Amino acid sequence: MIKNYLLLLALCFFTSLKAQIINIPDSNFKTILLEAGISNSLALDKEGNRIVIDINQDKEIQLSEALNVHTLFINKSNISSLVGIKDFTNLAFLYCEENQISSLDVSGLNLLNIISCKKNNLKNLNVQGCVSLDKIDCSENQLTSLDLQGCEKLTNLECQDNPLSSLNASTSLILRRLDFSRTQLSNFEVKNFLNLEVLYCSDSYLSVLDLKGLTKLEILLCAYNNLRNLDVVHLVNLKQLMCRGNLLNSLNVSNLTNLELLDFGNSGFDSIDITGSVNITSINFYYTSLTSIDLNELKVLKGLWVGNNPLLESIFAKNGSVENNVIIFENEKLKYICVDEEQIVQMENFLNESHQLNVNVNSFCSFGPGGDNYLVTGKKRFDLNANGCDLTDIPADVKLNITDGVLNGNVISKTEDYSIIVQAGNYSIMPILENPNYFTVSPTFFQVEFPAQTSPFIQNFCVTPLGVHHDLEVVFIPINAARPGFDANYKLVYKNKGNTTQSGTINLNFDDSVLDLVSSNFGVSAQTINNLVWSFSNLKPFESREIQLVFNVNSPTEIPSVNINDILKYKATISSQEIDEVPADNIFEFNQTVVGSYDPNDKMCLEGNVIKPELIGEFVHYLIRFENTGSYNAENIVVKDIVDDSKFDISTLIPTSASHPYTTKISGNKVEFIFEKINLPFDDANNDGYIAFKIKTLPTLNVGDSFENEANIYFDYNFPILTNKAVSTFKTLGIQDFEFSSYFNIYPNPVKDILNIESKNTIEKVSIEIFDVLGQLIIAVPNADAAIKIDVSRLNSGSYILKTKTNKGSSGVKFIKI
Repeated sequence: MIKNYLLLLALCFFTSLKAQIINIPDSNFKTILLEAGISNSLALDKEGNRIVIDINQDKEIQLSEALNVHTLFINKSNISSLVGIKDFTNLAFLYCEENQISSLDVSGLNLLNIISCKKNNLKNLNVQGCVSLDKIDCSENQLTSLDLQGCEKLTNLECQDNPLSSLNASTSLILRRLDFSRTQLSNFEVKNFLNLEVLYCSDSYLSVLDLKGLTKLEILLCAYNNLRNLDVVHLVNLKQLMCRGNLLNSLNVSNLTNLELLDFGNSGFDSIDITGSVNITSINFYYTSLTSIDLNELKVLKGLWVGNNPLLESIFAKNGSVENNVIIFENEKLKYICVDEEQIVQMENFLNESHQLNVNVNSFCSFGPGGDNYLVTGKKRFDLNANGCDLTDIPADVKLNITDGVLNGNVISKTEDYSIIVQAGNYSIMPILENPNYFTVSPTFFQVEFPAQTSPFIQNFCVTPLGVHHDLEVVFIPINAARPGFDANYKLVYKNKGNTTQSGTINLNFDDSVLDLVSSNFGVSAQTINNLVWSFSNLKPFESREIQLVFNVNSPTEIPSVNINDILKYKATISSQEIDEVPADNIFEFNQTVVGSYDPNDKMCLEGNVIKPELIGEFVHYLIRFENTGSYNAENIVVKDIVDDSKFDISTLIPTSASHPYTTKISGNKVEFIFEKINLPFDDANNDGYIAFKIKTLPTLNVGDSFENEANIYFDYNFPILTNKAVSTFKTLGIQDFEFSSYFNIYPNPVKDILNIESKNTIEKVSIEIFDVLGQLIIAVPNADAAIKIDVSRLNSGSYILKTKTNKGSSGVKFIKI
């Protein structure tokens, strides 16, 4: 009897439940529920299957039907009210985005896991008792307050773009993602959310952001607030940081090795420390007061945006990574960008296309490749006492060739120590000597692979004599220009290229009547008219020595006078008791044109602009001079020379002398003489420097062929200074393009003082030169079209050749000086 009663009672309850209709006043809400079916995804059951909610097709929703609903997708349905939703007590996922709902009450839905109600007109949201909530997205509404008390399982809260001034999330301590950007939560504290991984709080009037303890934080966007301080150095898992538009003066993100994106900047921001944060792939600088940006450590950087930084002067991005997303704009003081060698053209093209023509680009902020570097180093010694190379032996002048099988280059160090900086790869390094038949080198080559082998990799070279070879060399170098009445400085550079120690003498022949020896840093052994002699002893193989000379040049008022365009002739010789194997370089002749003013950064071929055909295929000598005319010391100077490999054999290039310590790097036909940490002063007495080298012309050149060379001189981060173009021609003096007497007449001949030149026909004189019978240039008159008189009073008696270059070619005539 009792069992039958209970059964009847239960039957009545379920019948009542089935018959109970949910009150849904919003017709659009009700319509969308009635439309749910297997042909759409409006409603899903617990297993994720599409379902029909109105099972009995009575156009109403009963409580029993609502219990079947696990997920609702009712976005963009023009719904104004969700009254009735609380009867869907098994609801776990509610998506009601982009409707016109002004108030939403889902309190008591204790199974609700996710609610997404963004882009409505919500002014109220009640989630009390929703103890299973994992995510709330109520962004882009009109909420002024939000109470999440009791939502202890909440891990994701997105309430951005609301006029929120109050947020109670004190029990939601396991939040992993929080976004309250573009709200009015100016005093909201986040320090208790120790599990937070993502925090978006931009445009929220924040003046303080305490992130202590948030060591799990990976993404932080706090841009456009009122923050004056931001401490993130303890956020070891941080991957993205955007903090532009605050009141920060500085930012320390050092040693955040997980950081990938950094975006910052505001007026007054003048200090950034990214040391050790080597995995940044994208970095943006906006509206800062930074004067320089150093990105050299960022080895995987791909994106670089630098804009509206009014004080920015330099960007250093030589990091081994070729950035493929670069935007640089509105940085009016930007003068210099340092990038990897392979990125220079790309960066120059970008700057040209964006009309930023005043920015210099090169790779000279450091002198090794960017990115991860490895060092090969060692010593180059000559075994002087035939007992193996040791500390008692002397440096060997050895060029080192390095190749990875694709790229090939040379490094020249004038000291016994060498250092080669490379990137990861397999390299073969081989020593090269100017006279390989004089010596043997051990090892003949070696291979090294990085990072498989430890850096620095140390390999010494030991050079030993092969037979007996005597070979001396002398070069005469003008350190500065010769001007009438002023001192002129020179160097006599002599070297033992052989493999035996030698002693001997050096002679310098010059015109004593117009030059007075002021000083010699090395004692003169003998001095006669027109000649100086120095003795030397124990000049070891590879050893080079220098004699510094100062001559005073006669002024125009002295007798004999020296005037602009006069030629000063010097002839240096070196000799010993031994028979020299290469006597040609025991003599060096130099003819110097006297000038009034001169370019302090210049280049010249010391053999002159007309060279005897016998030097085809032989060494010619170049001098590049530079001067710091700025207002600060020049820390680093690079002389860059692009050699015409159709005229010169780049493999034969050998530096002969320099004003300061340097290293030579050769890659293809590009030569760089690097004066690292030269700190060249700017005062006139100490601001000069130079590099001298020799190089062979190609043996395939012919008489009449010209060759030219110029160089770029880089002073720190300034635009390079391009030297003049030194042009020389292989030419025999006797060749004439027209008959001299048909166009010109000279008189008197013989002549004592003034030689007159008279034009017979219309012809334009370009230059006039006077040579002695040996072919040495004595007097040069450039821009000679108006010249009709030449002072030859100081010439010695004898025969000379006057040669004139005109618009019709060249021609010459012989005259006699008495």
